[in-house]
Amino acid sequence: MHIPDGYLSPQTYLPAYAAMAALWTWASKRINNTLRLRQVPLLALGAAFSFVIMMFNVPIPGGTTGHAVGAVLIAVLLGPWAAVIAVSLALIVQALLFGDGGITAVGANCFNMAVVMPFTGWWTYRLIAGRTPAVSRQLIAGAIGGYVGLNAAALSTAVLLGIQPLIARGYNPFGLKVAVPMMAGEHLLLFGFVEAVVTGLVLAYVARTDPSLLPQAVPSRRAPIVRLALALGILVLFTPLGLYVPALMKAGGAWGEWGPEELPAKLAEHGQSAQVPIHLERLSAVWKAPLPDYALPGLETAPLWQLSLIYVACGLLGVLALTLLVLGLQKLFARKDTDELPPGVDATTSRT
Repeated sequence: MHIPDGYLSPQTYLPAYAAMAALWTWASKRINNTLRLRQVPLLALGAAFSFVIMMFNVPIPGGTTGHAVGAVLIAVLLGPWAAVIAVSLALIVQALLFGDGGITAVGANCFNMAVVMPFTGWWTYRLIAGRTPAVSRQLIAGAIGGYVGLNAAALSTAVLLGIQPLIARGYNPFGLKVAVPMMAGEHLLLFGFVEAVVTGLVLAYVARTDPSLLPQAVPSRRAPIVRLALALGILVLFTPLGLYVPALMKAGGAWGEWGPEELPAKLAEHGQSAQVPIHLERLSAVWKAPLPDYALPGLETAPLWQLSLIYVACGLLGVLALTLLVLGLQKLFARKDTDELPPGVDATTSRT
């Protein structure tokens, strides 16, 4: 779902940036009233988890790959507006450092994965879980919310891609009749279930290690930062599975994320002219990421074991960058803890 540069026309990516600028501002104000300073490390871990989990590419045999996002999980634990910030930061770091998603498409990618997904999933979670303190029901609701949220984001992505031939020539060449069935089919049949399993398992882990983090639980004065950070570190060490498993199953890149060199073959598969659209080819080189595709420049064809070591290093770098970024911005979207607030200031915490 990471739309690359060149696939969206200015008629699409400029309004997407404008919409996200307003949403980022509103999200910062909302969580400034609800997020406590002691919860900022959890927000950093949420952003880092979203970044890492997207490195685990899940293949379709002989076809394409996809991944979980983690946006609904963050929404359940910290609220949907916190998820907007956390997932947006993860997507921005991916685009700037690793070329995963286009610079021109950052607004659109954030809208799909950091707005549509967490809010759709969170509303689904609330509808199913209600206000019950029963952990089992919350886990089921979270898993279903993850499935619904990811599919909503995939559909939103497909629509943005599919309308390009209708509104501007020279960008994404696949219309709605191709983009929607391809994106919807993959996510409804496979990737949505991956998101559901990831969301449910992590919520189960949180319920076992510190159930106070779950909604409807009594908030704890301390968060299990060390345990969660260690779990995230272990997850980073396993990220090479996102390389080995697709290679073993001979799966290609994610649908709609192809570069100009891959696109002619994909166009031919769909019975279209193999010529790369002019603006897509031009904009594909608008940004040169320092670590393209989580690899060192010039080593993209190195042996898989070498790429795996670099992949882990990139994962650690991304986690470090996001942690420092969130901690550096904490004053913009976190207020003081209850016992630090001036007398008479409302200390009510809300996850909405």
